[in-house]
Amino acid sequence: MELALNVLDAQSMITAFGLAGILVIIFVETGLLFGFFLPGDSLLFLAGVGASGAAAEVFDRPGFHLSLPMLLIGAPICAIAGAQMGHLLGAKVGTRLFARPDSRLFKQEYVQKAEAYLSRYGAGKAIVLARFIPVVRTFLNPVAGVLGIRAGVFLLWNTIGGLVWTVGILLLGYRLGDTLKGSIDSYLLPAVFLIIGVSMLPVLIEVVRTRRASRAVPAAGLTEATAGPGGLGTVPDGLAADRSGTRA
Repeated sequence: MELALNVLDAQSMITAFGLAGILVIIFVETGLLFGFFLPGDSLLFLAGVGASGAAAEVFDRPGFHLSLPMLLIGAPICAIAGAQMGHLLGAKVGTRLFARPDSRLFKQEYVQKAEAYLSRYGAGKAIVLARFIPVVRTFLNPVAGVLGIRAGVFLLWNTIGGLVWTVGILLLGYRLGDTLKGSIDSYLLPAVFLIIGVSMLPVLIEVVRTRRASRAVPAAGLTEATAGPGGLGTVPDGLAADRSGTRA
């Protein structure tokens, strides 16, 4: 059977690479900046379906099945390790890395959004919430490293967020696959769109809030989090304690 690989299509990637590919993609999407465009949420959801009784039906491959125990062990480990790698890269070379100009893939606005989340919510809440927001979950990790959030503090919240994100979405897909076995084709596409839509909701809310703030506050009074990338290398309000580990 000839496979046509589409790196933006989670089902295509799972069919092509299987369990090992899923784990590598989760690591890359959360740990390396060039992986921000990979479909993390839909990949986890479909991987859960691939471990259910509807696997062969959904992937149109007789005998195709993923190991749920291996997914539940491997996906959190790769998600946590990837984010920790991103934090390390930010701490070591982040300032130079983020000084690059905009390109087709890299945009300074990605860094600004990640910095804004850290500034608004504090390290703990931002690290956990970012797991469910595409692009932000990739860029927040190195930004946290640039801003000096301690590796131990980051690891604590990274572990919580990584477990909730991976295990929650995997089990959602697994449950749906087993429940709708035999008729899942009618529900799969809407479910994937729902997962993607929910993950994009915080981004849309942030866009609306930013536009309202820009209309209500004179340009000279805008904070660094909404005005531009100049905040990198400084510690936003509310994060100083996170650097020392006294507040999470």
